[in-house]
Amino acid sequence: MNRSRFTAVFSACLLLGTGTPSLAAVVSIADARASGGNVVSIRGTVTVPAGAFASSTFDQGFGLQDETGGIYVTMSDNAGLIAGRHVRVTGTLGDDGYGLAVFQVAAASDVRAAVPAPDPAPRTVTTGELGEATEGVLLDVSGTITRGPNNDMPYGYSVFIDDGSGETQVFIPASTGVNPFRIPFLKTGNRIGVTGFGGQYQSQYEVLPRFRADIRKLP
Repeated sequence: MNRSRFTAVFSACLLLGTGTPSLAAVVSIADARASGGNVVSIRGTVTVPAGAFASSTFDQGFGLQDETGGIYVTMSDNAGLIAGRHVRVTGTLGDDGYGLAVFQVAAASDVRAAVPAPDPAPRTVTTGELGEATEGVLLDVSGTITRGPNNDMPYGYSVFIDDGSGETQVFIPASTGVNPFRIPFLKTGNRIGVTGFGGQYQSQYEVLPRFRADIRKLP
């Protein structure tokens, strides 16, 4: 079944580090995820480069994480942000229409450079642990390939793994440039480790790798 997604698109021209500073209170990402429709500011470290998931989210957003949690920041223009950048973002909590919580950006001054913070380390979880608590967070999972790789173009590819605690999906957006059919060890029965963004599509929680190096063969 084809994967179909929708993310709200905003007509904002991003000028990182410019514009009028927002008066919105700075809160943790965990608090922002519970803020409803209130305008707030969050700050953290970029975990998913801007536009890396465009084929799946239909936007040019990025992943952001602090010490309390993570979230996907949705925006229409590519900010040119790479993993490891530190930014402050002002916006509101929303939903991409398929279950993933997103932080919606609406103005040019909504994304600004921030003071450096510790880079988040991936949280090691079992395949059966993926759920609301892992959404938006950089994760590290490992398991045996039970299904795939499967072609779900133009959105991307899926691979299912299980470490014995329950099967979960690894979804590889086509816009990352990673093609699992060109990775020889991605075959049913092989064990792999995956680092990636904790996502959700409908009722399926998943891990989305960002780079080829996020996918590795295990003994």
